[in-house]
Amino acid sequence: MKIMFVSLGCDKNLVDTEMMLGMLSEKGYTFTDDETEAEVVVVNTCCFIGDAKEESINTLLEMAELKKEGTLKVLIAAGCLAQRYREEITTEIPEVDACIGTMSIDCITTCVEQALDKNATNYYRDINSTPPVHNNRVLTTGGHYAYLKIAEGCNKRCTYCVIPKVRGNYRSIPVEDLVEQAKVLAAKGVKELILVAQETTLYGVDLYGRKSLPTLLKKLAEIEDIVWIRILYCYPEELTDELIETIATEPKVCHYLDIPIQHASDEVLKRMGRRTNQEELRERIAKLRERIPDICLRTTLISGFPGETQEDFEDLYRFVNEMEFDRLGVFPYSQEEDTVAAEMPDQIPQEVKESRRDELMELQQAIAFEKAEDLVGSILEVMVEGKVADEDVYVTRTYRDAPNVDGYLFLNTTATLVTGDFVKVLVTDSNEYDLIGEPYYD
Repeated sequence: MKIMFVSLGCDKNLVDTEMMLGMLSEKGYTFTDDETEAEVVVVNTCCFIGDAKEESINTLLEMAELKKEGTLKVLIAAGCLAQRYREEITTEIPEVDACIGTMSIDCITTCVEQALDKNATNYYRDINSTPPVHNNRVLTTGGHYAYLKIAEGCNKRCTYCVIPKVRGNYRSIPVEDLVEQAKVLAAKGVKELILVAQETTLYGVDLYGRKSLPTLLKKLAEIEDIVWIRILYCYPEELTDELIETIATEPKVCHYLDIPIQHASDEVLKRMGRRTNQEELRERIAKLRERIPDICLRTTLISGFPGETQEDFEDLYRFVNEMEFDRLGVFPYSQEEDTVAAEMPDQIPQEVKESRRDELMELQQAIAFEKAEDLVGSILEVMVEGKVADEDVYVTRTYRDAPNVDGYLFLNTTATLVTGDFVKVLVTDSNEYDLIGEPYYD
């Protein structure tokens, strides 16, 4: 029995997919990437913004066609779209045999077995229930790096966001469980752990009564085979001096921080329900750069939020120009039903949202290209990702590059390297967002 998984959306969703793969693998199921071979397809869906919702629906419809043709026996929808729109999926896409909610991924084997027996059942638990965890994941990232989801849900209630409605309130995974997961991953060859959650900075508050990310980082750093630990999704207002000091002093923690700020105009931040202002953002960025001079800062922004005036946008533009983030992404505001922002007056036309995004990205492109040029002549440690076919060139990442969202360093060498190797490199050139280098020998 061959099963195909389609994992959509964020890396947190990917962790759920890998756990479900692990559960099915233990029951003897095998997997395929070829939809024409698959007897069962599981689509782990996303509904964070309109484009993600559309992609999930289209993927389900595409798989439903295989069901009609008779090559596919079972189609299951899992994840956020399945949680939020269970009734609509059942009504509008009858080819879907069963839905699995976000807190019920541990029911995947039973769900598949029942569906194969023509006795399909939907599985849903309360979105605030204990997050299901499975240590024996099937890694889909190549095996040299893995995402470690340290918490589920969110308490922030930003006015544009649906996550609390599909993932519940913030619940941390206990330290000992995460350490055990990490040890299993390290035994499988993982060298880089990438910590993810809807918000990583609040880790532990619900379990231990205090922000405990520094404690977790130190425990994970004790695992011998882990070389890099990268932190994503840090809310700026929750960055403590203790966390900054841990990043600065723990050698395995990458000097890289993803801090999604969403905007810089105080008025827009207030309407977004964000709990910071521009002055505080400037203070935290300055503190990070003062204590960790080589830190690489990544952020994301929303353009065209309801009521965003031209003055608000210009304020944001100036802020981006002055802060010179190393990495930056911009998303046009997506009007999501059942959110406060969707009902706000002064919704911005789509063409204005996209035009403002383009202006910000053009500015950021110039900043990023200049920062890449500034790295020429420096010596960096890189992780090997793969090799360019028929060339003596390896694709690598520096500590400044998270997988799939940042750039690469192309390493020219005749040496034989394998994925996951770490190499010291002299940066010899830059090409837009990417770097070029050669091995550096002390």
